[in-house]
Amino acid sequence: MAKMLLNFGSKLLKSTKNWTSHKSSTWTNAQNRLSARQKLLGVGIGVLTGGAGVLLYALEASVEASSDMVHAPRQAWGHLGLLSALDKKGVRRGFQVYKEVCASCHSLQYMAYRNLVGVCMTEAEAKAEAEMITVRDGPDEEGNYYDRPGKLSDHFPMPYPNEEAARSANNGSYPPDLSYIIAARKGGEDYIFSLLTGYCDPPAGFQLREGLYFNPYFSGGAIAMGQLVSNESVTYDDPDVPASASQIAKDVCTFLKWTSEPDGDDRKLLLIKSVIISFFLIGITYYIKRLKWSCLKTRKIYFMDDVIASNKAKEKSNDNECPKE
Repeated sequence: MAKMLLNFGSKLLKSTKNWTSHKSSTWTNAQNRLSARQKLLGVGIGVLTGGAGVLLYALEASVEASSDMVHAPRQAWGHLGLLSALDKKGVRRGFQVYKEVCASCHSLQYMAYRNLVGVCMTEAEAKAEAEMITVRDGPDEEGNYYDRPGKLSDHFPMPYPNEEAARSANNGSYPPDLSYIIAARKGGEDYIFSLLTGYCDPPAGFQLREGLYFNPYFSGGAIAMGQLVSNESVTYDDPDVPASASQIAKDVCTFLKWTSEPDGDDRKLLLIKSVIISFFLIGITYYIKRLKWSCLKTRKIYFMDDVIASNKAKEKSNDNECPKE
């Protein structure tokens, strides 16, 4: 009776195994077909993405080729690297250039005096700088407006009361705000540096209206802003720094780079910390995964056919060992 049950169980197990193998082969074929479709879809998406990228590059190249201004050459800026920070002394000198040269026409309406603290000035220096301006404040308890000295929370003053006054003072041209000028112009600080140092005489046949100046780095070549940056146009407090036109332009570009990204150095530092912490966490995760799954991945699975065969082999060996009566 036990032998009959054993034979029935082995036949049932074989039929189950055949059905399982057939099902697994069907599932494998379905997976292969699905993987082929996925591969085809991935190739199609890759081709479309690459074609879109090539088209955008070609359009941008054609626009640059048809531009009406000279492209600004790249300069060796020390703050462009991932591990590089802005020159704080250069930012301080650039603020001096802005205050003495640029502030008469251009505004920095998104920057406050408190932003200078810890970057290029101490808190006392920034307070003294803010107190040099007069701010219209109010109303007071009696409903009157009054003038007071500036505070750290005040923004940089506007050179003109409104846009119409600015255009009237500059032959109809509106001086743009410089808070984010580096981020807003193609070429960034390279463009601003070339614009400040690129004034020259117009070529033969180029007609300039009265009140305009020729600059090949400006669109159209005619610009309403005159050449303000020249040798010794600013006197630096540091005698070791030459007040040449290129040095003055470099310093003000460094300052405007900071105004465009006040937290740029902090983001770089945060990125470095995130990468270091990520490597540490990835290592711990890999170790825990190996520790938890090693017992499952190294275990040995015995199938019923092998168990039945081994049991039969043991029974035969036991029968052979039993003495015959």
